[in-house]
Amino acid sequence: MSLLNFDIAFLRSYVAGIELGSFARAADKVGRSTSAVSAQLKKLEEQAGMPLFRKDGRGLALTPAGEVLLGYARRLLELNDEAAVALRGAELEGWIRLGLQEDFGEALLPDVLGRFARAHPKVRIEAHVARNTALMEGLAMGQLDLALLWGGACIADLAEYPPQQRQHIAEPAMRWIASSSLAWRPESGEPLPLIAFDRECLFQRCATQALDRAGIAWRTAFTSPSLAGLWAAAAAGLGVTVRTGLGLPSSVCALDHVAAGLPALPPLSLELLRASQVSRPPVERLADLIIESLQQDAA
Repeated sequence: MSLLNFDIAFLRSYVAGIELGSFARAADKVGRSTSAVSAQLKKLEEQAGMPLFRKDGRGLALTPAGEVLLGYARRLLELNDEAAVALRGAELEGWIRLGLQEDFGEALLPDVLGRFARAHPKVRIEAHVARNTALMEGLAMGQLDLALLWGGACIADLAEYPPQQRQHIAEPAMRWIASSSLAWRPESGEPLPLIAFDRECLFQRCATQALDRAGIAWRTAFTSPSLAGLWAAAAAGLGVTVRTGLGLPSSVCALDHVAAGLPALPPLSLELLRASQVSRPPVERLADLIIESLQQDAA
């Protein structure tokens, strides 16, 4: 029995269509016409030797075989793209000083930074996890080359950065985060127990303002100097905290605010800032990988 050789271009259109929820949008992303992408998907099914899609109302859903292929397709594309990057950037060398929020430490560090390090072994990365204020200071003092931070109208300092240094990545919604063991219910009449940092932050301010507007009483039930402490308290059912849906540990979940009786929260801008208008090639390559990864997660 001969082995199958899947076409990488077909797999790329396949994964893009599933992730974007539309093969018309996938066609725009891969730079092909919608009819060309449809032809690719038919050929992919021929290569697989079995149906990958089934009718689901007016749209399409994946068959069990399609679900299996999706996981492998993502891995194949990642390896293919990593190999291409390694060949193109084999001679990149130097150093990069990256600053990022705690929200992205667990997911971004092993994934994106690991891929970058394997592709560019001559580039040294120094990663610093800190809050917005410290990251902004690091950029201003020349201690960081890149900084991934939260933006928004309330962060006026970001307006000082020209377009060449500031790149908008996504606008993930702020979410109420808790565990399934949370005992609080809006009809109980008890104040909502909040879990927050031990100093004021943007998330806490937005949460309390939304609760005050909705007429929902609240109390600070737990404070911590670290994000890990917030996750631990939320997982233990001590209360509710507020972050985005990015980088959530499996021990907690984002609540349906309507079902939970809580007010909706606004989106929050996610920005990547550069220390200078002209960055070195290693810095630009890492910036591209970060943006690509976070835009996929946000989608």
